[in-house]
Amino acid sequence: MKNLTFANRWNADLIDRYYENWLRQPESLEPDWRAFFEGFELGHSRSDAEPSPTATATATGAIATNTGLPADQILQARVIGAIYAYRGIGHTQAHLNPLQPEAPQNARLSLDRLGFTAADLDKNCFTGNYLQGGTMTVRELLARLHSTYCGTIGIEYLQIQDTKRRRWLQARIEPTNMKPALPRAEKLRALQKISEAEIFESFLHTRYKGQKRFSLEGGETLIAALDALAERCPQMGVEELVMGMAHRGRLNVLVNIVGKSYEYLFREFSENYLPDTTHGDGDVKYHLGYEADFTTSAGKIVHIGLADNPSHLEAVDPVVQGKARARLRRRGDMEERKKVVPVLIHGDAAFIAQGVVAEVFNLSRLTGYRTGGTLHFVVNNQIGFTTEPKDARSSLYCTDIAKMIEVPVFHVNGDDPLAMVMVTQLALDYRQAFGDDVVIDMHCYRRYGHNEMDEPKFTQPTLYQQIDQHPHVSQILTQRLIADGDLTEVEAIQFSEQFQQSLDEIFTRVRKNEEDQKAARESQRPSSLRTPFRPYYSFDSEPTSVAPENLEKVARVLTTIPENFDANPKIRRQLEEKWAAFQKGEGLDWAMGEAMAFGTLLQEGTPVRLSGQDVERGTFSHRHAVLYDVTNRTPYVPLANISPQQPRFCVHNSSLSEYAILGFDYGYSLDYPELLCLWEAQFGDFANGAQVIIDQFITSSESKWQRTSGIVLLLPHGYEGQGPEHSSGRVERFLQACAENNIQVCNLTTPAQLFHALRRQMKRTFRKPLIIMSPKSLLRRKDCVSKLADFTEGRFQEVLDDPLQPKSPKRIIFCSGKVYYDLNTVRNDNNIRNTAILRVEQFYPLNTDLIQRLLKNYAGFEKIVWCQEEPRNMGGWAFMAPILEQICGMKPVYAGRKASASPACGSSNVHKIEQDALVEHAFNA
Repeated sequence: MKNLTFANRWNADLIDRYYENWLRQPESLEPDWRAFFEGFELGHSRSDAEPSPTATATATGAIATNTGLPADQILQARVIGAIYAYRGIGHTQAHLNPLQPEAPQNARLSLDRLGFTAADLDKNCFTGNYLQGGTMTVRELLARLHSTYCGTIGIEYLQIQDTKRRRWLQARIEPTNMKPALPRAEKLRALQKISEAEIFESFLHTRYKGQKRFSLEGGETLIAALDALAERCPQMGVEELVMGMAHRGRLNVLVNIVGKSYEYLFREFSENYLPDTTHGDGDVKYHLGYEADFTTSAGKIVHIGLADNPSHLEAVDPVVQGKARARLRRRGDMEERKKVVPVLIHGDAAFIAQGVVAEVFNLSRLTGYRTGGTLHFVVNNQIGFTTEPKDARSSLYCTDIAKMIEVPVFHVNGDDPLAMVMVTQLALDYRQAFGDDVVIDMHCYRRYGHNEMDEPKFTQPTLYQQIDQHPHVSQILTQRLIADGDLTEVEAIQFSEQFQQSLDEIFTRVRKNEEDQKAARESQRPSSLRTPFRPYYSFDSEPTSVAPENLEKVARVLTTIPENFDANPKIRRQLEEKWAAFQKGEGLDWAMGEAMAFGTLLQEGTPVRLSGQDVERGTFSHRHAVLYDVTNRTPYVPLANISPQQPRFCVHNSSLSEYAILGFDYGYSLDYPELLCLWEAQFGDFANGAQVIIDQFITSSESKWQRTSGIVLLLPHGYEGQGPEHSSGRVERFLQACAENNIQVCNLTTPAQLFHALRRQMKRTFRKPLIIMSPKSLLRRKDCVSKLADFTEGRFQEVLDDPLQPKSPKRIIFCSGKVYYDLNTVRNDNNIRNTAILRVEQFYPLNTDLIQRLLKNYAGFEKIVWCQEEPRNMGGWAFMAPILEQICGMKPVYAGRKASASPACGSSNVHKIEQDALVEHAFNA
């Protein structure tokens, strides 16, 4: 070891790997290697003070003496250290901020801190794994490293543990010096897209003064980048881009990338504009999505869809992931995942601050949620509303959150569009090569305030003085192309004038001719890829019962364990009991009802996806959708073996996230409406963590965006004395959001009702979200079972009649869910015959006609009661009371817990006292 020198040009990868090992675990290396790396590490740790030549010479001699290595090896060690330093922190002195004339300096990259003296600069050195090895002077090496890592592009990639990926990036980064070498046509196209973006924004600013548009001005380079991305897609095998973004710059992206017509958009700005919605209320134009085909300069087609998004800026992130996964499935690309690419456009303040971003990064590599990698563009305005970065984050960059999954991050000066184009192309290539995310952080600025009616100089007077004096990106690029001989001034002027004239003509036509507006509207309707299901509601559906022989085939598969599969004895016994119940024709429990619904849908060609925390087994150990061999944990999925021709059954234990996972599954349901898509919360109240998705998407997307979803939410609900966190699915919140037949809210009491509800969901010609308050204790309650005939006959009943049908009752108790069994037990135990109990299985839409028909069987009743387990200010009381009063002609009596700030008490004894009291009150009030 001691006699080896760098003149022998050792294996560079070996040295690189040893160095990484030394950084992590020095004692793992031999003493000579430790001494070698300690030599150049000392250069990194020297103080900032300028040392004297004597001190430098002394230090160098000391190192050579202490390590036993000659001075040329010490120099070589510092060379390798300098390469790593530039790779690791070169981005900290890149010129990224377009508002700052010069790049910042990092003392850690100074000649002294790297361990060199002026006398070292003209010495030859070996470059190790930099540029595949070679010899150059220290001066040449440092100049090239600075050019590569400290230009208008800053790169962070050493956080990536995978050597293969780092080597791939280095092979693309270092030979090019990260200097764009684009063909003239690509340069001119970039200028064209930026000019179109700028002129479009200026046009809106002058023609529609005072109207909000959340302009892209200052960040127009984004349009050139997205255009370059779409242009490169066919070359890389990409057929579709699924995009999501907040409102900043959305209008520009819609018309200049996605393909929405200028006529259509100008019409939306009109003072006389009325939303052309077939139903619902619509949304402001900078929240709307769109989709169309993008034609590249080579005539290739790439489909681009921009998702609708509310003002919860990053809420669309998981939705886009789910949509992309659905589109991959449609295109038959669930293995390689290269044909559809999710693209998310973020603002800097939201990217670092909103937790759903981290949740989406986390799920990006999980089996049930992978999409093959997302391209993230951060439009870094260096401000959030009025908040500066120093008040908005604790990290150096807003993109530091992305390092949690070790993906490359490119920081780019937004005033260098050609660099953005090059980085975008590189990012897509990396994504296609490794199926992983890439982040592009475009440092730019916001020419106006948060919106066009906001005055930014109230809080940032000096910043906006700089912005007022700063030239537009098109001017900067035009002068660069003229200087490089790619463009003449006459050509630049002609293009701007032609495009401006084109917008003027369109504007005049829209203002003048209503017929043209109508024609434009009809030609620009959303593409046929949007959900074809109709926006109405009916209590009818195709039959949901199943022929006995078909149900038997499914039940047999569900309860049969394959040969040579060593199942858990308890599960084996459960399956035997389920099959015995099926053969007997009674005693079929909740889990069996659910599984038979899934199985028969699969048998009929409907795919099923179930997602959520611990859904394979079920939170209450009731489902067991996946069985595991006790000897080797080999999995077996009965529902994947219903028939050879069946579609896929997917069940995925999710990450411990409600927000991102529900958003993902909602997105999936939008673009794959033929699939039964279910999300289950561990406990119903855990849906709190996904409230943004529920409020902003699930309950309102049909009204706002005409987007229909058939997603099913399973929310375990019921008061069993388990405390406030494990009792209530917050049914009242869903009922408060009910209007215009937007969602279905159910609290079911029998396995057969669940069976028919799930099958009904897929048998209709429309799609509506289905919220099911699913049970906990009823999963194993002996009287919460159904007969076989309940599955082979009948349909879903929105309201269940009293099975006893007492004659001439004096009291009608209305209830929903588990409390029915408590009421029925008390009635039977006390031989109460003057009370009928009706179960509201579906709160909304409420079948009032059915209630009226059932009440005709009980003429002469004197009192109606609404009984619930939940506190008075929760549950169904506030929703049902006025409806029951209208139907029955009398005010209902309330029987339930008193109003409470908390959903339930924490003591099981207090719970029992309360439960007994409310049930007794229902019969005696």
